[in-house]
Parts: sequence; C-alpha cells; structure tokens
Amino acid sequence: MSSFVGAVDQGTTSTRFMVFDQAGNIVASAQQEHPQIFPQPGWVEHSPIDIARNTDAVIAEAMRSANLTAKDLVAIGITNQRETTMIWDRRTGEPLHNALVWQDTRVDPLVAYFSGQGGKDRFRALTGLPLASYFSGLKLKWLLDNVPNARALADAGDLLFGTMDTWVLWNLTGGANGGLHLTDVTNASRTQLMGLSSLQWEDQLLRTFSIPRSVLPKIASSSEVYGHVADGPLKGVPIAGILGDQQAALVGQTCFEPGEAKNTYGTGCFLLMNTGHKPVSSAAGLVTTVAYQLGRNPACFALEGSIAISGALVQWLRDNLGLIRNSGEIEALAASVQDNGDVYIVPAFSGLYAPHWKDHARGVITGLTRYANRGHIARAALEATAYQTRDVVAAMEQDSRIQLQELRVDGGMVVNDLLMQFQSDILDVSVVRPKVTETTALGAAYAAGLATGYWKSTDDLRRNWGVSHTWQPRMSKEDRGHLYSSWQKAVTRSFNWVE
Repeated sequence: MSSFVGAVDQGTTSTRFMVFDQAGNIVASAQQEHPQIFPQPGWVEHSPIDIARNTDAVIAEAMRSANLTAKDLVAIGITNQRETTMIWDRRTGEPLHNALVWQDTRVDPLVAYFSGQGGKDRFRALTGLPLASYFSGLKLKWLLDNVPNARALADAGDLLFGTMDTWVLWNLTGGANGGLHLTDVTNASRTQLMGLSSLQWEDQLLRTFSIPRSVLPKIASSSEVYGHVADGPLKGVPIAGILGDQQAALVGQTCFEPGEAKNTYGTGCFLLMNTGHKPVSSAAGLVTTVAYQLGRNPACFALEGSIAISGALVQWLRDNLGLIRNSGEIEALAASVQDNGDVYIVPAFSGLYAPHWKDHARGVITGLTRYANRGHIARAALEATAYQTRDVVAAMEQDSRIQLQELRVDGGMVVNDLLMQFQSDILDVSVVRPKVTETTALGAAYAAGLATGYWKSTDDLRRNWGVSHTWQPRMSKEDRGHLYSSWQKAVTRSFNWVE
C-alpha cells in the first residue's frame, strides 16, 4: 500500500527529490547542482537539458536510497524557481535556447520601453505586478524576438513556453510523446500575462507583448491530479500538485490564515503574507500574487516582497572574492567582530527588487575605513539580508494594515544563528524556525497529498507543523534605529548607477 508522498524541488542552484511521510518527516532525499551560466554582465542562464537530466537522476537516487518503488508513493508534487523562462520545440522536445533565469536583466530595455508608454504600474491593477525584468512575460518576448526560428515555430503551433514547473511536468509525463503542457495559478501569476481576477491569460497583455496564445500552457489549480509519470522509477505515480517555490514554502509553513507570513532565505529572499481570498493591491512596492488554489476552492492571495540577493551574496564572497572556502564559514567569520564596523553591503547585483524596484541600482559597499576587515565584510553580508527583510516587512505592514506578530523562516540560511538573531533584533519580533525547514518541497508534497486524499484537510497539515527554535529581540530601540538609518542611507548610494 502506498504510504509516502514525493516532491520535485527544481531550484535556482539545484534540483532535489524528497519523499515525506504522513507526519511531514523526510524519508528520502537526493540533490544535484546545475551550472550557473553568465554570458555577459546581467545575463543569467540555465541549461534545460541539465535540469531535465538532474531531475531524473535525483528521483532515481532518492528512491534507491530508501529502497522505495513507485507503489510506495501515493503522488508527487512539483515546486520550482519561478519566472525562469524557456521555450522548446513541441515535436522534438529540444529547447531553442538556455532558460533565462529570474535574475536575468537583459529585458531592461523592454521594461523602459513599456514603462514609457504608461508607467511601471500600468499593468499592476490587472496582474498585481509592476513592469520589471523579474517576471516571465518580457523574457518570453525577448526569446521570441531574438532566438532564430522561434516566431516561425510559434506561428506553426510547434513552440511551447514554460516556467520550470511546466518543463519538469512535460518531461515527466512523456515529453514529445504526449507530455502535458500545463502550469498552475501561482506560476502563471508570475508571468505578468495572467489576470488576478480571471486566473486566465489576458488577451490585452498578449497583444501588448506580441505573444501568441498558442505557446502558453493550460492554467490549472495548485492541487489536483494533472496526469501520471510516464516512465522510470515513478512510472504510473500521479502528479497532483504544482506550486511556485515561495508559495510552496507558504503552504509548507501552514500559513493558511490572513496575516500569517513566512520568509525563505535562499539564493534570494522571499517574504509572503497570506491576505485571504481577495487580492490586496500594494502601494508600497510589493507584488500581489496568487498564494495557492487547492482544487476547486477559491484561490488565496498573498503580498510578496522579493529580494534578489541574499544567500547568493555569501556565494559571491566565496566564489568571487575568495573570502571564505565554503558558505558554512560565514557565521564564524562574521562572529569574529563585535559589530559591522559601520560597513554596509547593498547587494543590488541585478538592481533592487521590493520594495524599491530600481532596475538601474547596482551593488555597493559603503562605510569602509582602514579599521574594516574581512570579519566586518562578512557581518555586513549577513546583515544585508536582515535589513532587506525589514524593508519588505515595513511595506507589508503598510499595505495590509496588519502588524507582524512573528516571522516563520525557512531555507538554507536559517541554520545561521547569528543571522536569525539579528533578524529578530532589527525587526523587533519573534523569528520562528520550524522542525522541518525544507518547507518548499514539503509544500509541494502537501498539495499533491491533499489532491489524492493522503491528507484530508489543511488541519492535518497544521498538526504536522512544530517549532525547532525561536529567537526573541534583544537589541535596544536606539541601536536598532541607528543601524537601520545607516542602512537606508547606504541603499540610496546604490541608486541610478547604470545610466
């Protein structure tokens, strides 16, 4: 009898497959990284072929490690890096170009062009999103306009577009031999091509961006049986959940009530607050997005603040500066000094995302003196994530008119006690780490399990959630105010760097 649920977690730096039991505990896991491709400054790409191969490999490895077969899994879900955009040939399954990663800024000229015709917020009422290089629609337009033969294939009905959930689903369900071309409402809401009210592709947007409807996947809910795995170790297993990674973490953290919020600390940093069944428009620089839709239930919405660079800043210190040998060394190095020495790093490598939305900002290190050393740089790098989170929380409280009571946290950086304590200090609220921190994969598994009856309701999921550690603020009001004021000054130094 089937007793577990699995999840493919296709992330920015790696792909994982995880298996969970009914209590939400991890039964099996395997992970493989894929290369980050930087053709020129501001351009970031992934190889879709590498990702497809890695998906197959981690599924096989995880199943083998726990001695599981397809009969042991009731269903699997998919979660994915959002906004990363690719096109491929329907007939052959061959990608026409590398995937354009969510961090990629090559569409900045398109952002400027369309903003010039009505402002950055011209589509916000319809989509919940400002015009920015972040979202998928303009990336798709760039691919159609710049990749040889792309428009011709689209005109012939043989070109498919997808974010990474769609690519993974299409391959798992047969690829060129009958693969499903489908996405869910959470990923569709990140394209800037779907209406928040209709939950459908909007003709007005397709006309504006010159995107043919034939390339777009079908939009489905986040929790239903879409199809079955066509081959391999999971042959015949239902695929029954799809959630963009940050929405999956919201579900994994069981933030099902309005006002409940989580922050995921990964390559970037993403804070979502559940706002219920009605989308809340942002006047403070956040985006309005679909949080999840469970089967035929009404969709729930969220306010989101997206930070482009958090964990990636630690990787930059490791790979580009050689300041540390591995990411785990950052905490000890940062703890080697008592404070940041008045050094601040604003990691606007791809511009600034929420709540500033400054495409022309670039990264800066400020406050340097002869006193500053590598420990101060390391500490400033960690603190940058916490400051950016406070920027987003302030905007979220303004838009939602809800005072944050606690922040649930997950992602790779939450093992860093120094960062988590500073996060609590600079926010002046409790920061709570759950027992299971792999909440992105867990959320996708929850969606698949709800669709197939493995879990009966969200109440079952709430009972699974438990606390690992809570950090309480212990910084004085005066110190908090001084540090945050200096951070805000540093942020302004990053503005308008690109002419």
